[in-house]
Amino acid sequence: MKTKKQITTHVSEGKKKVVKELIELIKTHKTMLVASIKGLPAAQFQEVCKKLRGKAVVKVPKKNLIIRAIDDSKVEKAKELEGKFEEGFAIMFSNQDSFDLALELIKKKVPARAKPGQEAPEDIVVPAGPTDLPPGPAISELGALGIMVQIDKGKISIKEPKVIVKAGNKISQAAADVMSKLDIKPFIIGVTPLAAYDSSENKVYLAININPEEALEKLKTAYGKSLPFAVAIGYTTSDTIKFILSKAQAHANKLNRIMTGEPEPVAVEQKSESHEIKKEEHKAPTTDALAGFF
Repeated sequence: MKTKKQITTHVSEGKKKVVKELIELIKTHKTMLVASIKGLPAAQFQEVCKKLRGKAVVKVPKKNLIIRAIDDSKVEKAKELEGKFEEGFAIMFSNQDSFDLALELIKKKVPARAKPGQEAPEDIVVPAGPTDLPPGPAISELGALGIMVQIDKGKISIKEPKVIVKAGNKISQAAADVMSKLDIKPFIIGVTPLAAYDSSENKVYLAININPEEALEKLKTAYGKSLPFAVAIGYTTSDTIKFILSKAQAHANKLNRIMTGEPEPVAVEQKSESHEIKKEEHKAPTTDALAGFF
């Protein structure tokens, strides 16, 4: 009776060593962050790694090895990251909070020149205004893209803004050359955080999207609304008490006029020698700067 041959897979010592090292990193660090390095020049990537020294351990393992390491580490929650191991990814192990680490990566992004064949991330516009280009072949190159120019003080000046590549379209050699001459950098390159596993919370964040400028604007808006809201609900603090008292005084004055039949204050126009001014008579002084919110 014939028996089936058993198939054995040989795993090199080098791969075993890599897996063992990854397991150790998974178990000994708070954060495991997956980031995209697709299209990132090697020099730029090395610079990011250098700046993260002491804050994070950066690895660029093969997909099958990191999956094997996660399986062997028995950290079940971390398996949810496997869908993020796409082409051109790196793994960062750190004891920093995952969002703090992600923010550091975003801050290290830099503008980059366009290359022929790349897809425009948005409409690429040549702005109006002076340039440092002298008259010559550049006039024809700009004209070929429909850019209207004139000569001003011995230099080429762009008459009006011109979209030279629409969002989603491929960048031509001519457009790339013009952007290079005008120092237009339509791309932002760097390490892009994708997802992270937090071992201290045993949580996975599958969509890390940090926009510092947008977050700051939201905080400013929230702060602007917080004071009138606190006054409206009568929440007393050193910042709100003067407005709450002023509001109470205004309400008391209104109630007193209703009870006594006193007429509402009338704005009287008064002239001066130089100009006319308006002032309200019979109106109690108020500092209710937030009256419009109530």
